[in-house]
Amino acid sequence: MSNNILSVSSITKNFGGLEAVNVENFQIKSNEITSLIGPNGAGKTTFFDLITRFQDADSGSITFKGRDVSKMNTYMLARLGMVRTFQLTREFDRMTVYENMQFAGSSIKNEGFLYSLINKNSLKSEEMILIEKIDRILSMLNLFEMRNSYARELSGGQKKLLELGRALMKDPEILLLDEPLAGVNPKLADNILEIISNLNNQGINILMVEHNINAVMKISKRVVVMAEGKIISDGKPDSVRSDQKVIEAYLGTSDD
Repeated sequence: MSNNILSVSSITKNFGGLEAVNVENFQIKSNEITSLIGPNGAGKTTFFDLITRFQDADSGSITFKGRDVSKMNTYMLARLGMVRTFQLTREFDRMTVYENMQFAGSSIKNEGFLYSLINKNSLKSEEMILIEKIDRILSMLNLFEMRNSYARELSGGQKKLLELGRALMKDPEILLLDEPLAGVNPKLADNILEIISNLNNQGINILMVEHNINAVMKISKRVVVMAEGKIISDGKPDSVRSDQKVIEAYLGTSDD
């Protein structure tokens, strides 16, 4: 039995005459931190969007936990256990940190007056569980002291942490991080890397798009390199670092 939690096959995306993504084969195995890197315009973000169904592929298939999710809506995919963050954070800036987390952790139920009256004790228990979960995640992210602050008052790095915290409220099996270190100071970046590593040790699979190559090589168990919409290298950090195709993709050839 395959231990791939995510598989992508023959997925393509074109914008007019431009081939943005053409990936024949890509898998994420259980208990991995996989980083997706490549020069600007390589197709990383588009590929990320295709996997998470924020864009429709022109062709190909996506399988998550053995289930074809190629046409699944994004919210259904999140409920199934695939959750992502964004390069540009999407917090509710007029809500507090706690309210942002509470919103992310809410579930859709018929909570009308009659339902609430009949199930008062059950709802109170669920509310306490939610509060404990929020406090635990905020403490892990070093945001607990900011829980009553408005999201707009956070620094750029703290907003990245809040984005991560909201994703964790969904109890993901695979977490897709879109440039989690972008615009973050070096000290906080090291803290975020440690958090990501700890999450993986807790059983959460990680796929990360990141431009900070030193960070990628430090934390990743596997590195995948894209250029011109295609995967040109895939392996352990040391082997990818010395791959001539990767060097040429970033630096160009002598003819260039």
